[in-house]
Amino acid sequence: MVFTPLKKKILITGKSSRFCKFLKNDLKKFNTIFASKKMFDVCNYNKMKNFIKNKNIKYLIHVAGLSRPMDIHDKKINLSIDLNIIGTANIVKLCNEFKIKLIYFSTNYVYPGTRGNYKETDPLLPINNYAWSKLGGEASVQLYKNSLILRLCMTDFPFVHKKAIKGATTSFIFNKYVSKIIPFLLDEKGILNVGGKTRNIFDFAKKFSENKIDPIAYKKIKNFPKNSSIDIKRFKKILQKKSAIKSIKF
Repeated sequence: MVFTPLKKKILITGKSSRFCKFLKNDLKKFNTIFASKKMFDVCNYNKMKNFIKNKNIKYLIHVAGLSRPMDIHDKKINLSIDLNIIGTANIVKLCNEFKIKLIYFSTNYVYPGTRGNYKETDPLLPINNYAWSKLGGEASVQLYKNSLILRLCMTDFPFVHKKAIKGATTSFIFNKYVSKIIPFLLDEKGILNVGGKTRNIFDFAKKFSENKIDPIAYKKIKNFPKNSSIDIKRFKKILQKKSAIKSIKF
């Protein structure tokens, strides 16, 4: 599928994130605005409203949020609520008011994380506060039907950590590949799992890291899912339908 530049703009939050560095390149043929917190504070609805007024935004990709380190969601609960739950609710209100398509970045950690291979329709039960905060954001997005929730199992390329958990399984996909497929997902709606091949986290890290990886025993990690792998059949089907499957390495 060949894309032509959009006449109407795409607004992306989280300008300084590592993911957006890839996205700037992969969306360079589109009319985009990458918004920083200073420009577009998700906790300040009126400021956001004034920022987008008369800009004719068609899509809003909500990448920004509080993520790492994971325990910050235990230590700074109010901040986690403000950025990931209230901030996302403000984004939804904004999209509703201005009739903007919303793409929301959630996480595969909203699933219980016990048996793995979770489908989009499976019951949800977050294991930690980070996942609860992202599910809180999902709750508001679900009210707005012109939206797409991406339950991502995404990690940085290259694998940047010096340690990895041994004894836990997931479905990592590198952020650089997610960036490439965003143009193909702009007009999808509902909920979509986005990830890669199911692997042991430690094995994945050893394979894709440029550095020596030390193992961390799973039992030493607090509130971390044992098996957070996801079913990506629908994701693959969409990419195949749009001839985008070659853009990804699973």
